[in-house]
Amino acid sequence: KQWYQRRVAITAGIEQYFGGENVTTMKCSETEAEPETKSIEKWTQLRCHINTDVRYMQVGLTMGLKENIEKTSATLERNAVYVKTSNVNRLPSYLTINFIRFFYKEKENINAKVLKDIKFPMEYDAFELCTPELQTKITPARDRFEALRMKKIEIELSGDVKNKKNEKKKEDKEVNYEPCSFSDDLGSSNSGYYELQAVLTHQGRSSSSGHYVAWVKHTEDNWIKCDDEKLSIVKEEDILKLSGGGDWHVAYTLLYGPKRLEIWEDEKKEEDKKEEDKKEEAVPEMEKME
Repeated sequence: KQWYQRRVAITAGIEQYFGGENVTTMKCSETEAEPETKSIEKWTQLRCHINTDVRYMQVGLTMGLKENIEKTSATLERNAVYVKTSNVNRLPSYLTINFIRFFYKEKENINAKVLKDIKFPMEYDAFELCTPELQTKITPARDRFEALRMKKIEIELSGDVKNKKNEKKKEDKEVNYEPCSFSDDLGSSNSGYYELQAVLTHQGRSSSSGHYVAWVKHTEDNWIKCDDEKLSIVKEEDILKLSGGGDWHVAYTLLYGPKRLEIWEDEKKEEDKKEEDKKEEAVPEMEKME
């Protein structure tokens, strides 16, 4: 019983922090008489499809949101082609991307590997994958990211020595960050901005053979290559070389974590003041109740 409860708790945690939702529309392309249907699909990873036209991860992800499938039509009473269109309605804090690199070769009777070079970014913006409703919902946090970016540019261009010194002091001590989830949905992403945290690569020509290696971000400049029991430090430029194109380590799964929004000192003071004001407002209410 305890084992089962632990398993349920772990599954719930994975769904909360790694799980997303799609709003999916299914429309039969062979008849207008059949109305389209909508449903919610849950997932813990997005698939990056690969074909001759795909050179970048974003293109492969977008392809995965619209596909043709064949299934039985109740209207036509036979199999028919349906267009399945999906858009993300919930983004998780941690976004897993799986590259569809293996396919079955019937003649050779093996799962062959697609070695094609597919570029992936160190920072990823999932805005284009979202429903219009989610795009609207994540816009406030994105606006705060942009305001901070513009503020840093303004300080740099103005030559404001005082602000530069304050920024340097901030770098030397613990930095405060805004929450990266919606207040009513712990484990979600409230901005759609991500930073690459880990890469799983495969070296070899078949899914039934080869070697898997994990590459994990350690600091801003350094990554750790986990090759069985052997650990070594590598740089960001080495991670970007994992995009494929040969028999070298090829990215198979990417893990993106939330991009964190710094809270500047003046903003933190303003937030603290708001909290104090709330407490002061609550005191008279308590006295009235007494």
